[in-house]
Amino acid sequence: MKAISFTQHALSIEDPQALQDIDVPVPTPGPRDLLVEVQAVSVNPVDTKVRAGTFTREPKILGWDAAGIVREVGAEVTLFHPGDEVFYAGSIVRAGSYSQLHLVDERIVGHKPRSLGAASAAALPLTSITAWELLFDRLGVAEESGQGECLLIIGAAGGVGSMLVQLARQLTRLTVIGTASRAETADWVRHMGAHHVIDHSQPLLPQLEALGVAEVSYVASLTHTELHLLQLIEVLRPQGRLAVIDDPQSLDVMPLKRKSLSLHWELMFTRSLFETPDMIKQHHLLNRVSNLIDQGVLRTTLGEHFGLINAANMRRAHGLVESGKAKGKIVLEGF
Repeated sequence: MKAISFTQHALSIEDPQALQDIDVPVPTPGPRDLLVEVQAVSVNPVDTKVRAGTFTREPKILGWDAAGIVREVGAEVTLFHPGDEVFYAGSIVRAGSYSQLHLVDERIVGHKPRSLGAASAAALPLTSITAWELLFDRLGVAEESGQGECLLIIGAAGGVGSMLVQLARQLTRLTVIGTASRAETADWVRHMGAHHVIDHSQPLLPQLEALGVAEVSYVASLTHTELHLLQLIEVLRPQGRLAVIDDPQSLDVMPLKRKSLSLHWELMFTRSLFETPDMIKQHHLLNRVSNLIDQGVLRTTLGEHFGLINAANMRRAHGLVESGKAKGKIVLEGF
């Protein structure tokens, strides 16, 4: 079957060995696995980070977002049947979704939204899980709560930010403030539903005060946390909560003490990596997102369609993600 892999440590996407088209054997499902015919995939920052930061002598297949059709099921599978349309974000310790056929544990798979095609659905899983877990599991916000409180989202135009804005706006009563530094991305954040948009390349507090916001209860820092940290501490209320998903080289948390601020890390791969007892929550979460999409409460965050799933198009997609200028999600469809 066709797949895309890299075979050596490659810092630059311009390196011809960064991503290559290959042929690999069709995998065999384990007891709780689904064998999925991949119809579409989307690209996440984790794809580029693993490619740039991993040394391997054997072909390694990337990809942690997919939409497709179940072709086979393992002996212990109970949640799905052959022919079911699904979407999911996979596991970081297994072969990725840049392949025609892909194995994934049923407990982290959801039924694809009926109202969306494969490309639009593939844009959703990883960012939906990350945003949902960040908001409800890590920051501890309850649905329909948050009246009179504010959530500040740093980097709200990206994939996770695009979904987090929607979830917070539609499922809570928080005032949602997103950041973006360009007119194009600011318009996108407003389109996703943010009450207000401010510029993270400028001092944050004066912009918040101009909105009549003296402090915020929650901050979701999705990018460049180390650059913004002192400002985030400044704008958070005492006993506020800060959630982080990026990978700063270092993070001095001592300044959080004075305000008794709490720090919460979110990694959507944690449940599948450790096969936690609540791993199946991602199945239920994705089904909930699917229903909200079909009800018109949430919308796809597809930003750009890059054509067929092949190494040349994938290199272009990785390059745009690495530039930091992408809005929404980049999707590729079909082999």
